Amino acid sequence: MKTIHKLDRTRQAAPQVFGWLREAIISLELAPGTPLSRAELAERFQLSQTPVRDALMQLRQEGLVDIFAQHATLVSRIDLHSAEQAQFLRCAIELEVLRTLALAGDAALFARLTTMVDVQAALASSGAEEFIAADQAFHRAMYEAAGVPDLYELVQRRSGHLDRLRRLDLPSPGNAERVVRDHRRIVQALASGAPDAAQAALRTHLSGTLSRVADIRLRHPEYITP
Repeated sequence: MKTIHKLDRTRQAAPQVFGWLREAIISLELAPGTPLSRAELAERFQLSQTPVRDALMQLRQEGLVDIFAQHATLVSRIDLHSAEQAQFLRCAIELEVLRTLALAGDAALFARLTTMVDVQAALASSGAEEFIAADQAFHRAMYEAAGVPDLYELVQRRSGHLDRLRRLDLPSPGNAERVVRDHRRIVQALASGAPDAAQAALRTHLSGTLSRVADIRLRHPEYITP
């Protein structure tokens, strides 16, 4: 952690440190079990330890780090119960988002969503981070169109463990293509004004990663809680 990471000095430091660390944890750049030293992080960001401490406390609230007083701070292992709860929350909200959009019948929105899926298809064989960013943009666009963007942020804050599982699962052969197919089915159902079909497609889409947990655990046993 010797590389200096420059912050925007016109903004508060702690949220920037939190954002950088959270992204590094979610992307698995900082793998489960990685120790995080306040002193080293403070040196990296050229800060006092106070904003670093605040950022780590916020990460603990999301369950992404384990803080052992007077001992160590570690990136947490992936907790399956937390992932399952995030899945339940996301599914409950997005089912209603899709019903709202299907009944609204916004053709311009459906055309935009189709274009976003086309972009994802083009990225399916490229880097995981670009593909995941396009995936997130697709889902965010639906929340925004339904008028509930704050709920997207709520789901994101609760999905750290689930998102890490998804990153472990994404490289599986055919997985990116499967995501694209699911998204196309969702948009086609929305464009047809068929909320039940859209919801069925979403249920299938969101169930994928958790249905493959056993395989993910076999490949990465050190990353997941027993």
